[in-house]
Amino acid sequence: MATTYLLAGGGTAGHVNPLLAVADALRAREPDAEVLVLGTREGLEARLVPERGYELLLVDKVPFPRRPNGEALRFPARFRRAIAQVRGHIADRGVDVVVGFGGYASAPAYVAARRAGVPVVIHEANALPGLANRLGARSAAAVGVAFAGTPLKGARVVGMPLRRELVELDRTAARAEAAARYGLDPATPTLLVFGGSLGAKRLNDAFADAHRDVLEAGWQLVHLTGDQREGLEATAPGHVTPRYEDRMDLAYALADLIVSRAGAATVSEIEALGIPAVFVPYAVGNGEQARNAAAAVAAGAAVLIPDAEFTGDRVRAEVIPLLHDADRRARMHAAAAEVGTLRGTDNVLALIDEALGR
Repeated sequence: MATTYLLAGGGTAGHVNPLLAVADALRAREPDAEVLVLGTREGLEARLVPERGYELLLVDKVPFPRRPNGEALRFPARFRRAIAQVRGHIADRGVDVVVGFGGYASAPAYVAARRAGVPVVIHEANALPGLANRLGARSAAAVGVAFAGTPLKGARVVGMPLRRELVELDRTAARAEAAARYGLDPATPTLLVFGGSLGAKRLNDAFADAHRDVLEAGWQLVHLTGDQREGLEATAPGHVTPRYEDRMDLAYALADLIVSRAGAATVSEIEALGIPAVFVPYAVGNGEQARNAAAAVAAGAAVLIPDAEFTGDRVRAEVIPLLHDADRRARMHAAAAEVGTLRGTDNVLALIDEALGR
């Protein structure tokens, strides 16, 4: 009999992308299975999930209250309603297992599944887990985390579920195509700089100052700027500054060193592909980006520079010497194999099978 999977999560790309990687793997492995996604109307999943060809079941977005106010008073009734919505989906669709990735949809899904006697599997992408996954882990059948040291009950390190184009990427074979995409030379070493989908002003300002030093070191520079482009127009051959890149597999294929933020997906992708990196964690929230990079830094696969210290002078002091040190970059590449994995999706599927008693 075909299995029905309910994958819960969303809000941000950090929750939606691993969810979709697992959904794609389940659909490829079990064409007869029903793979459903639970999300909110407001999250990124409302667009990305239907675009990928999956049915999105809706649940109300009910944020956990952070302070005693009117929202806190209304929270219990709203949360009970969200749980009832998910229980209805579970019963109506005959759900066999709930797989949660965090975000607003996950918390009511975990409670509803427990009450319905349906096993729960949790994946936590960040080194510092969110509240929904912290609560859900207490009764989950299996918990997987992307990073060692993530404080979740019963957690096992499984890595990050990655997009198929990254799992199957042959960086050497794709390098010529990647160089042609940017009008660059595939034989020349290349530094890739990016700050996430919106760019990062701190990185942009530093390389507005130091980009000529990169070129003078004999390297090419691909700098994905986002919209904050003041002073970042390409200045010489070997220097390109696209706003965005929807083929990050090709950007990675060309990169011999990366300078980037340290979001969970970014760190996981870079380390899985074995690319030496300099991480500049975004200095907001609870320091989660620095935690995401910690294992890679401890293993010698990456360097961490605090956001407040990242300037053109710091690029010249720490990044430019790396461009000249092929032996150190080789050691960083080897160390990445100790902390990164391309098998995150398969490992999550193994947790699901375990929860189903297979």
